[in-house]
Amino acid sequence: MANTENSIFKDTGLRWLWLAIVMLILDQVTKQTVVALMDYRESIAVMPYFNLTYVHNPGAAFSFLADQGGWQRWFFTAIAAGVSLMLVVWMAKTPKQDKAISIAFALILSGALGNLIDRVMFGYVIDFLDFYVGNKHWPAFNIADSAIFVGAAIMIFDAFKGESKNDSAEK
Repeated sequence: MANTENSIFKDTGLRWLWLAIVMLILDQVTKQTVVALMDYRESIAVMPYFNLTYVHNPGAAFSFLADQGGWQRWFFTAIAAGVSLMLVVWMAKTPKQDKAISIAFALILSGALGNLIDRVMFGYVIDFLDFYVGNKHWPAFNIADSAIFVGAAIMIFDAFKGESKNDSAEK
């Protein structure tokens, strides 16, 4: 039995779970560092286009549904839990040779779990990365959001790369 379990982790995308764990730890440590060292809504200028700004986001990306009565907390919690479970299943079904998609799944998993932890513990997600141009600010985000974005970008890139491989294989 142990040999089969070991094989699942060696021969599938699950071999990248370590990356999800590292990114999840990085996300949670940075969020708790911000909470410990900054006051809510405090902003620290770092560069002419970047601040550390401690805010809470009870909604989803770009504060979507943030102004609702609280039901969105459990809605987004359920979505994050379902997506996380689905990603682990996909990782287990992905051959180890498909590194890019496995890495993408691991990054998205870490982001989903990082924000899930915040929602369950606090009812909101802790955000602090604030990029801007002039006086136009993007919505603040965190390491979990960044991992989701990078993972999604890798998936898109891999999909286009996969299409060109299939096209040349057919010729």
